[in-house]
Order: sequence, then structure tokens, then C-alpha cells
Amino acid sequence: MEPNADVLPSQADQKLQQEFNEWAAAGRGDAMEDHHSDITDQTLELMDFQPSDRVLDLGCGTGWASRRMARMVPQGEVVGIDVADEMLRRAEQTSSGFKNVRYVWGSAEQIPAADNTFDKVLSVESFYYYADQGKALDELRRVMAPGGRLFILINLYADNHYSLVWVDELKVPVQVRSEAEYLELLRQHGFTDVEARRIPDRSPTPEDYSGKWFKNAAELRDFKRIGALLLMGTKPR
Repeated sequence: MEPNADVLPSQADQKLQQEFNEWAAAGRGDAMEDHHSDITDQTLELMDFQPSDRVLDLGCGTGWASRRMARMVPQGEVVGIDVADEMLRRAEQTSSGFKNVRYVWGSAEQIPAADNTFDKVLSVESFYYYADQGKALDELRRVMAPGGRLFILINLYADNHYSLVWVDELKVPVQVRSEAEYLELLRQHGFTDVEARRIPDRSPTPEDYSGKWFKNAAELRDFKRIGALLLMGTKPR
């Protein structure tokens, strides 16, 4: 699924596209479901879906969250957007049984949707990759229906010191802001009812940790306890 010829990706989006196509080929897109399942389910419970809601999944990857939301809006539609066309191909392959999900190439700064389209927007673990987060918020507000709700879920933010190790490890630039800075950013870009919650990861932690990001299982448990940052805002009516 290639970009529309009339909507050429920016240099930053090209870097993201290359990186996450490689992730998709290595199976890392599918692994995101395991890594973020619990915090995403907690977020979905807060989104107050109505059966006919139109929902945007921004940075949808292989579509695992899109499919979960599709079950919650049986008379509505979920549109998954990603800058990585290989992720989208895999999303389509695994979503063939869903009639109310479709996937479209697009970036956070150029969302291929009409004004006032979506009742709900979810973005899981992608917002810190966007080079111009303010422009992304303006574009999200444009495509959201009046009264629509925005939900941004991220593990990488300044208040969780464990997450900062990823800043230098990732091959693409990331934005690092605090909870307070993000709340102000949402307000500056026209969102109301702005709030934040910490979403602890309740998934089991092995007693013996052998990964590369934490010194031991105790650190991983503390990271999960601090939790992901969930940012919420409303487009004014």
C-alpha cells in the first residue's frame, strides 16, 4: 500500500516508513500487541464507544488495536492509518474477517480524511515519533467530529525515567515531553477537557528478567507500576 502520489511523505516520514517497514519484516509489529495489550485494553474501557462510532487508529501498525475497536463499534467503522506500507499490508492480511475496518497510508501531519469525520481517535505508542507534534494535533483536530475525543497512549515520556533509555537506542528521532508539557500542548492546539492518567501495566513480570532495557525484574516491575501516559482531549463543539 503505497502513499498517494499527490501526498508525498516528508523526510521525517520517509525515515519512519523505512524503519517501521523493517520492523514489520522482522515481526516486531506483531510483537507490539503483546507488549502493549494490557495498557491498551484499559484505555479502550475509558473510550466510551458507541456502536456506530467512526474511529481513527493513528499509527495502527499491524492493526491489532483496530481489530479490537472494530468489535466495539459493530455499526461503525475503524480506519487504521500508518506511514509504513508493510505494516498496512500485514494489517490487511490479518483483518480479512472484519467488514468495518480499513487501512489507509497516511502520516500524522497529512491524514487522508475529510474534516469532522471521527468520533474517537486512538494513538498507541506512536505519538512521540512525530516530528511536529503540534502540527499533528492540528491535523487530528481537523478530522475529528465536534465533541470527538482524542486518546494518546505513550510509554516514552519524561516523567518515567526508565523510558528515557530508548531515546538514544531508537534509530529514528523521538520527542520527549513531560505530562505537564503535553497537557499544555493539547490546550495550545485547541483541545478542551484536557486531562492525563497513568495507566499501569498489569501484565505478569517474569521473576528472572533477561532483556536489554532493565537491570532486573524489579526495575521492569517499577516501570510498569509508573505506567504509560494517557492523554485525553475533546474537540470543541
